[in-house]
Amino acid sequence: MANYNAVMLLSLIIHASFIISGRSEVDIGVCYGLNGDNLPSPKEIVSLYQKLGIKKMRIFEPYPEVLEALRGSGINLTLGVLNQDIPVLASGEEGAHAWFLSHVQPYVNDVDIMYIGVGNEVVPGQFSESILPAMENLQNVLKSSNLGTKATTVVHAAVLGTSYPPSAGNFSETARPFMSGIIKFLSSQKTPILVNLYPYFPYASDPTHIQLDYALLGSSKPLIQDGSLSYSNLLDAMLDSFYSAMEKEGVSDVDIVISESGWPHDGNGNYTTPKLAATYNHNFIQRVLNGTGTPKRPQAQVEGYLFAMLDEDLKEPGVEQHWGLFNPSMQPNYVLF
Repeated sequence: MANYNAVMLLSLIIHASFIISGRSEVDIGVCYGLNGDNLPSPKEIVSLYQKLGIKKMRIFEPYPEVLEALRGSGINLTLGVLNQDIPVLASGEEGAHAWFLSHVQPYVNDVDIMYIGVGNEVVPGQFSESILPAMENLQNVLKSSNLGTKATTVVHAAVLGTSYPPSAGNFSETARPFMSGIIKFLSSQKTPILVNLYPYFPYASDPTHIQLDYALLGSSKPLIQDGSLSYSNLLDAMLDSFYSAMEKEGVSDVDIVISESGWPHDGNGNYTTPKLAATYNHNFIQRVLNGTGTPKRPQAQVEGYLFAMLDEDLKEPGVEQHWGLFNPSMQPNYVLF
């Protein structure tokens, strides 16, 4: 009964936020990872998404069992390409088409795939130079198949060389040679870039100088001033740092989808408690659903995904195992309120 009540409460919170926002659907997603040896079946997890009214899912690779479970579910999917598969897609349209035939084509009539993220946090690093040709080849395949699915990539805050103040945001010397071409391609396709943003990490590394309310998105007043722009939460500052970095490359029309954000409920002492995780995730949901932009881009709509649906015990010990809204028994780790 406790599990049922918590699930229903989370569902009511999400739907109440939806009603207040006046939108036609719940514009929030949750990442679904399978890096555990004790997890529920994909069919059970898809059913849980539906019970909670969560309309968007992100998976990190094309798991056939998840794609099968998603058939006819009405859940919009962001599908990941494994990093090691990037060179195949980059080799030419033939390679991209072969990947498409294996991992996308069988599901196009029953699964709504919005984005395909070519790689996860690849730049800067191995396969960086392959991201752009892989996206180009895959997008050509998607267009030739008359699909509206967009090819993009997933990056993290490490691509920034400077992030504070937000107006000074720029790409690092190691990331810039790749990021410039990537965002110009996305601009030409009117496709957003997917960015993993976690206020938890800068807060946990410097709690003396970063206020907890600022990291939890809970401050009611501006705490940081950057010229004429005021910031009451760290997430908006991180977003605007990224917008500034893109503008320095001559790109001002690429939107950002927050492909991961969350707060661990255990693994790092008092910095990771169920209460803090619940507070951040609730505030993140509200931040996404309220429909407002950032101080720099007030008209931009923020689309976002919580990380993650489940705790995963095969990840590195510590916080990495404790991001889930639910444990593997599908019991809530906290009430999301």
